[in-house]
Amino acid sequence: MPLPTRACPAMLSWLDRLPWIWLLLLAVWMAIAPITPEPHLVEKLRLLAQGALVRPLDIFDLAMHASPLLLVALKLWRQWRAPRP
Repeated sequence: MPLPTRACPAMLSWLDRLPWIWLLLLAVWMAIAPITPEPHLVEKLRLLAQGALVRPLDIFDLAMHASPLLLVALKLWRQWRAPRP
């Protein structure tokens, strides 16, 4: 059975219904939290660049803090690719 080349449109319809303001607020908040001494996202990306991101908790923390930014990117991509009326 061949795999579908495109995801089912209904699969990501929840993302289309999610208001931009809430998604952007969540993305900004998770990107900068905690503000001091250094945002977790910056710290985890630095560890990743150094090759020191090895603890499962750090990997989970990176995924948790980066996921809203990935959702913003996915929503932007879906809106850009959507057919215009």
